[in-house]
Amino acid sequence: MRLSSPASVSLLVGGTKGLGRATVMRFLQGGARVITAARSDAEPIAGAIFVRADLTTPDGSHALANAALDRMGGIDILAHVVGGSGSPGGGFVALTDEHWLAEMNLNLLAAVRLDRLLVPQMIDRRAGTVVHVTSIQSILPLQESTTAYAAAKGALRTYSKSISKELGPKGVRVNSVSPGWINTEAATDFLERLQAANGGKIEEARQLVLDGLGGIPIGRAAEPHEVADLIAYLASDRAAAIHGAEFIIDGGAVRTV
Repeated sequence: MRLSSPASVSLLVGGTKGLGRATVMRFLQGGARVITAARSDAEPIAGAIFVRADLTTPDGSHALANAALDRMGGIDILAHVVGGSGSPGGGFVALTDEHWLAEMNLNLLAAVRLDRLLVPQMIDRRAGTVVHVTSIQSILPLQESTTAYAAAKGALRTYSKSISKELGPKGVRVNSVSPGWINTEAATDFLERLQAANGGKIEEARQLVLDGLGGIPIGRAAEPHEVADLIAYLASDRAAAIHGAEFIIDGGAVRTV
């Protein structure tokens, strides 16, 4: 499946490892020109332009947006894959103001700022696609460890729906992808923090997460390339009538309608 055209320009936020890296590679395979960013230097991906920028800050967002406009002449697809949680386990009392602000800056405001900077040029052309990556934590939070992260992703989910109503009539499609447990390096880091807070073995930390989710009916976590395929589909012309929607990809972990 190709993306909108061989000349499509995609900005993938958070594309150097895990789901972000898988998404960059998927978009490149689809024929898109790709620009991506991360806070630190990363292993290069052949064919993608890399910008070093801290997207949890306004300055970092401006640096990436300016690079996209200057070096690519604008973008057609904006996929917000950046996210994650750096907060400790221990419940809500373990979360300081600094933890809350860090989670909000990474999981909500990074997307809000870049949308504000880059969507206007889509509106001018009356064409463009935005994909926000949220999380099933927004509706299935783990009280032991992800309260702040879940709240930030819940806010991103609401924000995505709201701007879809504004941008649809202006030619810009907006959708969100809500993954469950993904088999990434970030997931391993998260389990290690949970283990440090509670003691025990890493498998006990993993079981704590699975118990909080109520299990995964298909019996495994999603692989990054599987989620990347969904993001690419929503960004493509094959999804031209899909707008203002949320797609859950969690192996069946969310059991409610």
